[in-house]
Amino acid sequence: MTRFKLVIEYDGGPFMGWQRQPHGPSVQQAIEEAVTAVTGEETLVYGAGRTDAGVHALGMAAHVDIEKEIAAFRLGEALNAHLRAHPIAVLACEQVDDEWHARFDCIARRYEYRIANRRAPLALEAGRAWRIAQELDAEAMHEAAQLLVGRHDFTTFRSIHCQANDPVKTLDRLDVAREGDRIAIRAEARSFLHHQVRSMVGCLALVGQGQWSAQDLRDALEARDRTRLGLNAPPDGLYFVEAIY
Repeated sequence: MTRFKLVIEYDGGPFMGWQRQPHGPSVQQAIEEAVTAVTGEETLVYGAGRTDAGVHALGMAAHVDIEKEIAAFRLGEALNAHLRAHPIAVLACEQVDDEWHARFDCIARRYEYRIANRRAPLALEAGRAWRIAQELDAEAMHEAAQLLVGRHDFTTFRSIHCQANDPVKTLDRLDVAREGDRIAIRAEARSFLHHQVRSMVGCLALVGQGQWSAQDLRDALEARDRTRLGLNAPPDGLYFVEAIY
């Protein structure tokens, strides 16, 4: 038995998310079916995280155990051949130690949220960014975002369907930067709650529009009440960037 680490890029638009779902296609299912086609084996692919429906990945890490003798390069090439019908690409494939685990050995996860801050509709980035026509104050958004950095109870920014045992998380980084008519929001933590990044982004957008102050954001955080959430951003602009080991 050989364990392989995969680094995967995908467009989340056609999928119900990373994890297998009984009611629709998933990224995990597509990759597992590709593994079966290549090796004849039915096995599980374990990801570093679980992205929601419509959320994308630039570098999702995963691992899979395979009994058949196959070189890492050949496995990666073969998986890509069988994944051509899907917007999924294996960027890297390497053999790792049998004890290495994509999820449990991960010490940090990085996400990026992309806002297209322009009046014109999206021709090339439809489904891959959140368009906000009103000009946003990125500096005010960044300043307010620092109130969320650190160890907090993020119940307000947590989906009611979140399965995490504890709403307390340590957010290591939350930066907001304007890049032309694009605003990038970059978040890093060991782990995130379900919808946490999208919920934080939605409230920061309210700050950028002048509808919320930094104090309003602080009050929402301290309320520890999901009903105090201002806005949950759509999945279109969210990207799983990297898993750190």
